[in-house]
Amino acid sequence: MRLTLLGTGNAGQVPVYNCSCAACARARMQPEYRRGPCSALLECGDQRWLVDAGHTDLAERFPPGSLNGVIQTHYHADHAQGLLHLRWGVNMRLPVLGPPDPDGLADLYKHHGILDFSRKMQAFEPMDLGGCVATPVPLAHSKLTYGYVFEAEGQRYAYLTDTVGLPPDTQAYLARQPLDLLVLDCSFAPATTAPRNHNDLSRALETIAGLNVKQAVLTHISHALDVWLMDPANTLPEGVMVGHDGVVFGDTAPA
Repeated sequence: MRLTLLGTGNAGQVPVYNCSCAACARARMQPEYRRGPCSALLECGDQRWLVDAGHTDLAERFPPGSLNGVIQTHYHADHAQGLLHLRWGVNMRLPVLGPPDPDGLADLYKHHGILDFSRKMQAFEPMDLGGCVATPVPLAHSKLTYGYVFEAEGQRYAYLTDTVGLPPDTQAYLARQPLDLLVLDCSFAPATTAPRNHNDLSRALETIAGLNVKQAVLTHISHALDVWLMDPANTLPEGVMVGHDGVVFGDTAPA
C-alpha cells in the first residue's frame, strides 16, 4: 500500500495570492515549498484511488483509466472543485465515494456527467476497494466530513482532514489498534484556544499523543504555520513531520 500526498495546503494554498510573508516568498522561489489543495493518491495492488478532488487539473494529471475512483472526505470547494470540470468527460463512469451529504458541491449531483455518486459510505462501515479496505470515521468540521482508515498488506493508515480534534467515537475507534501512518489536519501554529474547523499544532499534537502512531504527518497547512515552522526555535516532536506535496509513504517511500 502506498499513499502519495498530492497537496498539503489549506484553502488559501501556499503561496497565498498577493501575500509577501516569508513562507509565501520562499514558495515562489522554491517550488518544493508550494502547497496545493489538500489531497492524496492511494495505491494498492492494481487499485488507484484519488482522495479528494481539489486540484482543478485532474483531467491532465490522471488520463482516462488511470483511476479506479475518487474518495471524498467532504464537499467543501477546496476538496471537490476538480470534479466540476472532470464530470464533463465522455464514454466512461467514475465512482465517487464519500459521506452521505445531501447537498454536495454546487450542482454536481444534478449534473453529474461521468461521475457516479450512487455508493454512499457510512461511518465505521468498511468498504472493500479491491485489495484495500477503507473505513470512514467522522471528523469535527462545519460540513459532514469523513476521515478514512486504509488497511492492506498488514499496514494501517489514517487520513484525517479537515478536523479540529476528534469526535469521541472516532478517537476510540482509532485507538483500538496501532497506526503505521497518521496524516492529520494541522492548519495553524500553536494557539491558546481551539480554532474553528481545523487543528492548530497544539490540538494536532494532543490528538497524536492519544493514539498509538508510528509516523505522524501534518497536512492542510497554512502559510502562517509555515512561517512559524521556519523559525529554528520551533521544532516538532520525534515521530511527527510536516507533509509536503509529492511525498510518498509506503512500499516505495524513501528510507
